[in-house]
Amino acid sequence: MKTLQFREAIAEAMSEEMRRDETIYLMGEEVAEYNGAYKASKGMLDEFGAKRVIDTPISEMGFSGIGVGSAMNGNRPIIEFMTFNFSLVGIDQIINNAAKMRQMSGGQFNIPIVFRGPTASAGQLAATHSQAFESWYANCPGLKVVVPSNPADAKGLLKSAIRDNDPVIFMESEQMYGDKGEVPEGEYLIPLGVADIKRKGDDVTIVSFGKIIKEAYKAAEELSKDGIECEIIDLRTVRPMDKKAILESVKKTNRLVVLEEAWPFGNVATEITYMVQNEAFDYLDAPIVKINTADTPAPYSPALLAEWLPNSEDVIKAVKKVMYRD
Repeated sequence: MKTLQFREAIAEAMSEEMRRDETIYLMGEEVAEYNGAYKASKGMLDEFGAKRVIDTPISEMGFSGIGVGSAMNGNRPIIEFMTFNFSLVGIDQIINNAAKMRQMSGGQFNIPIVFRGPTASAGQLAATHSQAFESWYANCPGLKVVVPSNPADAKGLLKSAIRDNDPVIFMESEQMYGDKGEVPEGEYLIPLGVADIKRKGDDVTIVSFGKIIKEAYKAAEELSKDGIECEIIDLRTVRPMDKKAILESVKKTNRLVVLEEAWPFGNVATEITYMVQNEAFDYLDAPIVKINTADTPAPYSPALLAEWLPNSEDVIKAVKKVMYRD
């Protein structure tokens, strides 16, 4: 084991895979000369050269399309968006080409491509730079959606994403790039579609993913002082979703809270809520509670942003509600 920052785990995963397979390359804005907008590709230009670590113009539609065409011709591109807010400029390439090409070609083309970069809010970046699009991309058949919450998961999941023969949306966080954690050395893969129980408990299940799961950890520590033990499940992969892990936990705890940094309408938490009530309704001792951002664009004001984002107090209130202790 070794201690790495989140950004270092990302760079290590990409570098290890690029050493293993010469068809893999990284392309995006500032990934090369600047070592990445968040230094998540530091040193890669020096090692792999300008043909495999490629700086692009500010043209997400252009370099996303180049990546898809390149994947159709036998390469395995990693396309970095400076933020997934900017992926909206290239979303036609992702949805109408990358996600659909295998079916539309009758299986003649696989699209082994990874689109990666930060998602959701990152402090005072205002409404157009603070959006969580996990549920948008997960809604589209043909895409896999991965959202790691720590350096070890980031490395293991990214290596699996790069090796996958389908397009993968790999979503990080600007506020996690400096996070440190223990990462296994050597060959280390985490299969896509497998959730992880980060904390065991018998009283209530909390399902979350990405950086917002930290608020669940804080809440669980406080609730433990009141004798409430939370089981925390980190989805890691939003699609395909590990339904088995969620259902097994709910059948044990009989209560469910879902924490997600996204708008409240039609999101990942909504899908989980439907799935659990459909497949484990008889095990529930309380209605499911989902926690999301406020139903508005993200505000710029720090005071309003604090109210807009879910936090550990919201989680504590939700847990006590399903425990009938509010």
